[in-house]
Amino acid sequence: MAKSSAIGSQKQARLERLKREIVAYVAQYPGCSAADIVCHLANNRKMRNHGLTARKIGFFIPRYLKQVNWTLDSTTGKRIYALS
Repeated sequence: MAKSSAIGSQKQARLERLKREIVAYVAQYPGCSAADIVCHLANNRKMRNHGLTARKIGFFIPRYLKQVNWTLDSTTGKRIYALS
């Protein structure tokens, strides 16, 4: 059986929802970290089945969300996210 390169509709819907939720949270709370985003999504938005971690969010934002910029906090070494 040939491997399909098409993205499934459920996978695409999860990707789009994750994008919307991250942008909405960063717009509401500029200066947040990836751990703050994961905490909000997993606990408040009930996205527990997505397997979110701070590391995954850190890789996800530069890849899919060009409107979200980050700066490095010099005291903690964490990325701080804000909309551009």
